[in-house]
Amino acid sequence: MSTTHSRTRRIRTPIERPEGHADPAALRWMYRHMALARALDERIWQLSRQGLVPFAVTGRGQEAAQVGLAAALRPGLDYVYAYYRDVALVLSLGVTAEEVMLAAFGRRTDPFSAGRQMPNHFSHARWRVVSGSSPVGTQIPQAAGTALGCRMRGEEAVVLVTFGEGAASEGDFHEGLNFAAIHRLPVVFACENNGWAISVPQRLQLAGPGVAARAAAYGMPGHVLDGADPLAVRDAALEAVARARRGDGPTLLELKVVRLDPHTSTDDDRTYRPAAEREALPAADPLPRFRLGLVGALGEAEVDALDDAIAAEVDAAMAAAETAPEPGPEDLLRDVYAS
Repeated sequence: MSTTHSRTRRIRTPIERPEGHADPAALRWMYRHMALARALDERIWQLSRQGLVPFAVTGRGQEAAQVGLAAALRPGLDYVYAYYRDVALVLSLGVTAEEVMLAAFGRRTDPFSAGRQMPNHFSHARWRVVSGSSPVGTQIPQAAGTALGCRMRGEEAVVLVTFGEGAASEGDFHEGLNFAAIHRLPVVFACENNGWAISVPQRLQLAGPGVAARAAAYGMPGHVLDGADPLAVRDAALEAVARARRGDGPTLLELKVVRLDPHTSTDDDRTYRPAAEREALPAADPLPRFRLGLVGALGEAEVDALDDAIAAEVDAAMAAAETAPEPGPEDLLRDVYAS
């Protein structure tokens, strides 16, 4: 879909930036999008097992990092290149649960691709989410190019691009970072490092201490963050976005997260993931931990009510997507060629 917009379009700020970390409105906003992403992922995974949707890939365990990143952006102004696990990120920008479900079912009214791409290839013109491609890492130099275009047009936009640590082994990673650094482009590179590039562990994927250490080679800041702490991610992302917006160039963030599920619904991680690691996964889940903190801030009744509202939202999204029309032959070239 086209990402061309008027300069006067409405800009939405997702949360007020509180002075303190314990601002209840910020915590509630973060939890809502983390929990909604989790509920959607779990429902779509179940639907894939029932044969009602063809494929599922989840971001379970990575939601905290994603809402932290989103909290630093100005949706509708800033561009986002989201990778396929970023359900919580795009929901935090303004994408709806129904839109995610329409994509999972491959319906004609799916705003990402009118039912023609795999699920989680996010694209949304209103929120400046740029269409992703299946080849790993291609979004990284594309994001640098978009940032250059923003500068040439005199826009104040910042570009966020996310990817897994497996993409950091691609040439696209190095080319994108090098280009952005040379030209001091307004880009934030965010690696959601879950320790597994499909079935390859980090020790066989990355030489050296990690992804963020590579930032020094390109003359940009690099930070390693606990991706289970959305507030820490938000603070680091706010600093990186501010740096980019004032013209000081890009930043590389490495967010240490956990992948709770197999790579996709067609993968069986029991064949390569050690049993001890799989058994320890629930303890590393950031969502229950964050919910516990929210109960302390808002009270159990309010959080229970929020959970009930999220469950109802997912039910409604699934019902709408199931009954939505499928794409037809007339949709084959829609939004592919200019008309």
